[in-house]
Amino acid sequence: MSKKVLIIDDEPDMLELMRFALQKGGFEVSTCDNGRLAWDEIMRVKPDLLVLDVMLPGIDGYTLQVKISQDAATRELPIIVVTSLEPSKTLFQRFPQVVGFMTKPFKTDELVQTAQSAVSRSGQAS
Repeated sequence: MSKKVLIIDDEPDMLELMRFALQKGGFEVSTCDNGRLAWDEIMRVKPDLLVLDVMLPGIDGYTLQVKISQDAATRELPIIVVTSLEPSKTLFQRFPQVVGFMTKPFKTDELVQTAQSAVSRSGQAS
C-alpha cells in the first residue's frame, strides 16, 4: 500500500513540482495551499508524512508545527520542512519529528529520497 503524503505550500508551481516528484516516487499525494486549512487537511487525510512550507498564508509553518507537535494524534507524524528561508532551520531543529529540511530551490530526487527514508523510519516504529 502506498504511503500518503500531504504537501502544504502556497506556491502553485512548487506544489505541482513536489506532487509530481512524490507521485513518481510511489506516494499517494494530497495538497493544501493555505495554512488556515492545513490542520483540517491533516485530520482528514491522516498522512504518513507531511511536507510543510514555512511561509504560508493564514498560519505559518512554524505555528502549525507547534500545534502538530502538541497534539497526540499528530505528534509522531514525520515532517519535511521546505523553505526559501535557510535561517528558519534553527527554529525547527528542536522538533524531533522534523526529519528533513530543504531550502528552495532543491532537487526533487532529494525530496523523494528524504520522503522515502522518513516513511521507512516511521514504519519501523509502528
